[in-house]
Amino acid sequence: MSQYKRFSFREREELSRCLSLGMGYRRIGRILARAASTILREVSRHSLMVSAYRAVEAQKRAVRISRKPRRHRKLDTNKRLQRVVVNLFQLRWSPEQIAKRLRILYPDDIEMRISHEAIYSYLYIHPRGQLKRELVRQLRRGHKNRRVKGKVKRNSSPIQDYLSIDERPAEVDTREIAGHWEGDLIMGRENKSAIGTLVERKTRLTLITSVKNINSTVVRQAFARKFRRLPAGLKKSLTYDQGREMADHKTFTERTRIKVYFAHPHSPWERGTSENTNSLIRDFFPKGTDFSRIEPRELKKVENMLNDRPRKALKFYTPREIFTGAVALEP
Repeated sequence: MSQYKRFSFREREELSRCLSLGMGYRRIGRILARAASTILREVSRHSLMVSAYRAVEAQKRAVRISRKPRRHRKLDTNKRLQRVVVNLFQLRWSPEQIAKRLRILYPDDIEMRISHEAIYSYLYIHPRGQLKRELVRQLRRGHKNRRVKGKVKRNSSPIQDYLSIDERPAEVDTREIAGHWEGDLIMGRENKSAIGTLVERKTRLTLITSVKNINSTVVRQAFARKFRRLPAGLKKSLTYDQGREMADHKTFTERTRIKVYFAHPHSPWERGTSENTNSLIRDFFPKGTDFSRIEPRELKKVENMLNDRPRKALKFYTPREIFTGAVALEP
């Protein structure tokens, strides 16, 4: 029996589209390569009526359910135990030494016992900050990430030492201040070509750039060129997903002074402006487009068309008009 695979956001989008066209569960199942019963459970789980099913809301609910906190970690709730563990860490004891020694020091106190795996788990899920850095330094090998023996090493997430979207300033969420951008790549035929997209959250101004390949250095340089002519006050931050093409984010920040924040894995709604903009660009360059054959002047034409199009979110002003107003406010 094959292992169950969770619904992806793209599957939910396709499901929502099929339902809006009045398709039955069996037909949708064939399109998505899913059992009709699986489609039924998905719709029932995330909507009261078939007509009420929406991909974005279903995805949010699914993620919210998956992130529901389970039991509290012992080191979070038992402050006495936490103090002892931290103190022993500062003496350069290993998690295993601490766990075994606690059994000797507190033989009759069950609340003062913890496994070495629980200590490692607490250490590596601890929020980014000075305390985490200090504790990691006490480990003999000083690894920033947990390395479990016997596991095959994977390179699924090459992004290292990054700023999470959780650390992004509140002004980014409110869209009150211009200068905060979202970025992405739109992949071409068989993922062999791509274009880069940048969109400003407040004004929706869109920049499109060609990229010869998705090498992190090439992508970093392409995005930096698009930002080069913008006023310094209108390039404050960039929010990106955890694609390997942004692995060179530190160099990007050093050379552009633009902080890069990374969304959580598989959370496209955290970069909703970029996702919506990409769908507009897809009107001009549908799936299967070979971007290596698209001239820069054609990308610029599409960029201008999008920036000169009235937008409901902007009260039917154009992105260029709103962005030009923001430029005028710059000292």
